[in-house]
Amino acid sequence: MPAVALIEKAKQDWMIALARVGSDSKRHARAVVEGVLTRMVGLTLEAVGCQAPIGARCDVINSDGERVETEVVGFSGDSLYLMPTSEVRGLVPNARVIPTWHGSDVPVGPELLGRVIDGRGRPLDARGAVRTRNKFALQGREINPLARTPIREELDVGVRAINALCPIGRGQRMGLFAGSGVGKSVLLGMMTRYTEADIVVVGLIGERGREVKEFVQEILGQQGLKKAVVLAAPADSSPLMRIHGAMRATSIAGYFRDQGNNVLLLMDSLTRFAQAQREIALAIGEPPATKGYPPSVFARLPQLVERAGNGALNAGSITAFYTVLVEGDDHADPIADAARAILDGHIVLSRQLAETGVYPAIDIEASISRLTPQITTSEHMGMTQNFRGIYSLYQQNRDLISVGAYQPGSDPSIDRAVRMHPQMIDFIGQDMDQSVDFASSREQLAAVLSLAAANTPPAAADPQPVPDSGQG
Repeated sequence: MPAVALIEKAKQDWMIALARVGSDSKRHARAVVEGVLTRMVGLTLEAVGCQAPIGARCDVINSDGERVETEVVGFSGDSLYLMPTSEVRGLVPNARVIPTWHGSDVPVGPELLGRVIDGRGRPLDARGAVRTRNKFALQGREINPLARTPIREELDVGVRAINALCPIGRGQRMGLFAGSGVGKSVLLGMMTRYTEADIVVVGLIGERGREVKEFVQEILGQQGLKKAVVLAAPADSSPLMRIHGAMRATSIAGYFRDQGNNVLLLMDSLTRFAQAQREIALAIGEPPATKGYPPSVFARLPQLVERAGNGALNAGSITAFYTVLVEGDDHADPIADAARAILDGHIVLSRQLAETGVYPAIDIEASISRLTPQITTSEHMGMTQNFRGIYSLYQQNRDLISVGAYQPGSDPSIDRAVRMHPQMIDFIGQDMDQSVDFASSREQLAAVLSLAAANTPPAAADPQPVPDSGQG
């Protein structure tokens, strides 16, 4: 055999040997290294001997031989900190800890429409397993900010006060700020049924379990459920499952957006998501920073919210509404304050209006949409500012008017606000079974303001001079 041929054959053999060694090294790198459970405090498990990255899944074998699913949330030295995603029972010291190395992708697809699932994607509606063919990253896919489609199109949510006074753009992220018992669930239900969207994704995170069935059967109904995906991680779920529920709901919405759909994402609530992250962070030793909230909470919020919005060119959109529970009606709460800074506007519900029977109890003075100039006309903006001005003037003088300290005729502007207040309250209120589209909302706003102009008394004429009689 010629020398050249021998050299070529030697090269080929060498390349084959290198490939075999590389394959063997990869196989050994994927070998599962088991550990043992050494400590459990609250919901935090500590294991040694394992090798697993942050976010990896590990199964802990309990005394009955059953697997308790956990996720790696931190480490210190040779110890891994695990947080359970399922019910914890039967754990004993030195229990086996087996890394499963599952990926972070979640199953998605049109098969999810009409289904109710939990934070792990398991069905809650007794309609069998959800079998999908597509995957989407649980952490989402990064979108270049410069590649996002600008928000220029109005979104009809079917609620008159929002359409007329706080217009929403398709792809906008809005906060719904409310205390307990002021009607945020009713308002969410109205927007779910009446908003013009191809797909509706609802994430019920950390709320009462009974509200899940009520929302599905009474608010959504069979017709609304056909184009919706409902994900429920109620209050009795583990904190990690509540976080996964919010992230999974956003991933599902992201998949449908990438298919060119206009998606409405409703998440109730952003506060419970933050509280779940606080529970995990404090459990693994992260120091509290702001009123008991560790820094990781304020890093997690924008990571979740920024995944919504418009996609790249020719993609769809995610218009998101996040409810924010205002504890004790304190709008300086750290989560409420952080949410206002990262969202594109906020709608505030007033307890005072709710107590008078006005629903939805939208506080017009405190609510704002930051994209109003980009999505509506200057004429509409002028009407909105006029309405807000009259309404705000009444609120500023409400106490004087209520106790009778204000004398009619003292100020024509206040007189007009007093006359218009009943019509304004009627305009804000709306029956939950009634839908008012964008065009009708604008027409009714113009009608209210024209009535205000019609009722404005003419300016008093200048007094005529008294003729001089010539008498000294």
